[in-house]
Amino acid sequence: MIRPVLHMGDPRLLRIAEPVMSFGTQDLALLLRDMRDTMAHQDGAGIAAPQIGVNLRVVIFGGQPSPRYPEASNIPDTVLINPELTPRSNEEEGGWEGCLSVPGLRGIVPRWKYLHYSGYTERGHFFEREVDGFHARVVQHEVDHLDGILYPRRIRDLTRFGFIDALFNGNPSSSD
Repeated sequence: MIRPVLHMGDPRLLRIAEPVMSFGTQDLALLLRDMRDTMAHQDGAGIAAPQIGVNLRVVIFGGQPSPRYPEASNIPDTVLINPELTPRSNEEEGGWEGCLSVPGLRGIVPRWKYLHYSGYTERGHFFEREVDGFHARVVQHEVDHLDGILYPRRIRDLTRFGFIDALFNGNPSSSD
C-alpha cells in the first residue's frame, strides 16, 4: 500500500527511531511492503520507516537507478534494520541529494566516501558491507532519517541548495 510521505516540518521526522525487537513478523513484512510500494511510487532511491510515520529503525534502498537519479550506479535491493555505520576513512565527498520528505529541492551534502555498515535483514540475519560512492551516500542519507536528521541540516554551503527547476533548469539529473 502506498502511504503518504511526511514532509520537512512534521515533528515526527525529528524523532530518534526505536530499534526493531521482533523479526520475521507479519507487521514487519507489511511495513516493508508499504515502504517498497511508497518508494517505487515516488521514484525514490531509498526510504526510511519514519518518512511514512513509523518510528522504527528500518530503511530500504537500492534496485535499478530511479528517474530521480538516472546516472546512479546499481545498488543491491536492501532491507537494513537496526543499522550501524562506521566510516572507513575521514575522507568526505560532496554530492547532490534530494529527499522524498523535502520535495522539489536538492543540495550538495558532504558524506563519508568510504563506509562500513551492518544491520539485520527482515528475518533477523546479521550482515555487513563495505561500500563507497553513491551506495555509501544513500545509506548515510537513509540512516540519518532514523536519527531525526534531514539532509538540509548537513549542507555546509547554502548557495548549493535550492529548487530543482532553478538549479538545473528543470533537469534533476544535471550536475555542476
